[in-house]
Amino acid sequence: MGLVAYQLELPLGLNWIHDVFHVSMLRCYYSDPTHVISVEDVEVKLDLTFKEESIQILECNVKVLRKKSIPLVKVLWRNHSSEEDTWEPEEAMGQQYLHLF
Repeated sequence: MGLVAYQLELPLGLNWIHDVFHVSMLRCYYSDPTHVISVEDVEVKLDLTFKEESIQILECNVKVLRKKSIPLVKVLWRNHSSEEDTWEPEEAMGQQYLHLF
């Protein structure tokens, strides 16, 4: 668009997304093979979203706050590397992914 703004070419189905970005919002991308997700393994919907699936609980821990404790579990997700494991509340994971417990 100019010296300080870039416009993305988006598919028609994503016309609700603002497509112009100021250069201060952009960062240089360096190719990394671990960022590539095989589309054959992921069921991508028409709006370009997909459902996350947990594979395994790796660790359990308790986050202690001033007046309460929160049980947490470290979750390994399908189609993500081990560096992208996340800590999630045990209660929420137990309700959503009962088969892991």
